[in-house]
Amino acid sequence: MPTASLRGTRPIAVLLALGATVYTAWVLEAVLATGLDPLRTYVSELAAADQPFGGLFRVTDLVAGLLILAGALWAFARYRPRGLWDVTGWAALAVFGAATAADSRLPLSCAPTVDAACAVREAAGFVPATHAAHAWSSSIASTAAVVAVVALTVAARRRGRRSPLARTGPAIAAAELAATVWTLSSIAAFEAGNGLWLLGAGQRLQVLLAAVWLVVLAWSIAREKLYE
Repeated sequence: MPTASLRGTRPIAVLLALGATVYTAWVLEAVLATGLDPLRTYVSELAAADQPFGGLFRVTDLVAGLLILAGALWAFARYRPRGLWDVTGWAALAVFGAATAADSRLPLSCAPTVDAACAVREAAGFVPATHAAHAWSSSIASTAAVVAVVALTVAARRRGRRSPLARTGPAIAAAELAATVWTLSSIAAFEAGNGLWLLGAGQRLQVLLAAVWLVVLAWSIAREKLYE
């Protein structure tokens, strides 16, 4: 695939880099009195309807998702990917952005990991339908993120090792997969009533690594190295 011009690729890099930055807005919990333990709670609980800064985190999720979606769609229009790994990766990235934006419109009504009454209502099905819809959109976003990370990293490696993504992507992808396994195991333990297993730490690592990977992808595009 021929190298795209800097003028044509710069918007893609900017959109993805901005999306990655906004996607890490949850780090503001370090300075905001959220009342949630970052080691034990879902990231999405920051945006729950009953949380003091829920509106802020819903807006940042929406903006991040739309920026990433726009970057992925622009890449499709600019690069016209044809290889299996490229097509799969960019499509998954678009789905990730769309699902992240959808997440913001389907907030939890309460925080089940810290609110026992909320957990009981959720288990009994006495919560708004947005809880189930949010679970689906979050699952789709997480799966799409992993697919995008792996597929575009493989695609970059198959073209050689000149791009930052080809050089550092495999390590980030391996860490992302490990963090995803940790998160899924913690969720399973929580739903089975066996504790949280540092669910919050695992999920925050998972989303942080996805953001780091997005920055590396944007850097590779900005340097015109991705498709050399």
